[in-house]
Amino acid sequence: MEFPDNRLAAALYGAHDRHLAVLEDMLGVRLINRGNRLLIQGSPAMREAAANILEALHERLARGESIDIGDIEGAVRLVQHPRALAGADSDNAKGKTGGAITQPAQASGEPPARLRIFTRRRVISPRSPNQVAYIEAMRAHPLTFGVGPAGTGKTYLAVMMAVEALLAGEVDRIILSRPAVEAGERLGFLPGDLREKVDPYLRPLYDALYDALPADQVERRLMSGEIEIAPLAYMRGRTLAHAWVILDEAQNTTPMQMKMFLTRFGEGAHVTICGDPSQVDLPGRDGSGLHQALRLLNGVEGIAIVQFDQQDVVRHPLVARIIAAYENDGRSHA
Repeated sequence: MEFPDNRLAAALYGAHDRHLAVLEDMLGVRLINRGNRLLIQGSPAMREAAANILEALHERLARGESIDIGDIEGAVRLVQHPRALAGADSDNAKGKTGGAITQPAQASGEPPARLRIFTRRRVISPRSPNQVAYIEAMRAHPLTFGVGPAGTGKTYLAVMMAVEALLAGEVDRIILSRPAVEAGERLGFLPGDLREKVDPYLRPLYDALYDALPADQVERRLMSGEIEIAPLAYMRGRTLAHAWVILDEAQNTTPMQMKMFLTRFGEGAHVTICGDPSQVDLPGRDGSGLHQALRLLNGVEGIAIVQFDQQDVVRHPLVARIIAAYENDGRSHA
C-alpha cells in the first residue's frame, strides 16, 4: 500500500508503530513500513482485511478525525463479525441514510454514517457488534436498555447520543441520573450543596460530557439547565418531556424506584437505562429493579434491550479477561 500524505501515514501507524502492532497481533499479519509505503504479509483473507481497515482509518484521518488503539481494535472486531453491519449496509443501500455505499462496511470495519455519533469534540464510531446494535436501538426506540459488564461503552455511548441530539435540536435538554448507592463503602455525610453532595456518584457522567463538549460549554449548559445531573430520588413527581434521559447504574435501583423512573416519560422523550446486573450494591433484600424491569418489559413494543458481554469491553484487554474469570467462577459455584 502507498499513502500520499506522510503526515497522515504517521498518524495511521501510531507512535512507534503501535497501531500497526495491534493489527499484526489481532489479524496475524506482518506489516512492514517504509515511510508512506506499507507491505502486508499473511494469508490472502487477512491481508485483504488489514488493507481495508487501513484504508478506512486513513479516510477518517483525511476527514480531520483522530484515531487511537481503540479504533483499531474496534475495526478488527467489526471485520470479524460482518453480520453486525450487514443490516446497516442494507438500510443504507435502500437510501435510508441518504448516501451511496462506496465500500461495504463488513469489508473494512467502517460503520455507515448513521451509526457514527457527532459531537463538538469528536466523532464516535461503534467498536463492537453489540455497540452497533445499541446505537441502532437508541436511534429507533424511545426506551433502550443497555445491559452488561463494565467497560462496554453503555453509559459513554448513551451520553454521546444525548449530546448529539441536543446539538441537533432533537431534544431541549439532557437529564443524567443514577441512584446514590455506595459500592460497598460507607462515605458518610458529604459537605456542600446538592450538586457537591452527589458529584462523587455522578463523576462518570461528567467525564463523558467533557469528552463530548468543551469544558466551558458543559458548565454553561449545566448552569442554564440544558444539562441536568440529579440523583434518582429527585425524579419523583416529574414529567420529563423533550429530553434525553439517562439512568446509569440501574442495577442499584429498587423495583419501586425503577417503576417510578419508567413512568416519568413525557412527549418527545428518549430514555436510555444502563446497568450491570452482576454488580448490585443494594443493601437488604429488596432485589434489583433492573432485574425486574428486564423480565417484565422484554418484548414490549417500543422498548429495546441490548445485552453486552466481555467481548464488547473497550477498556484494557485485561478487563475482558478479569470479567471472564469472575463469570467462570460464578458458574462453577452456581
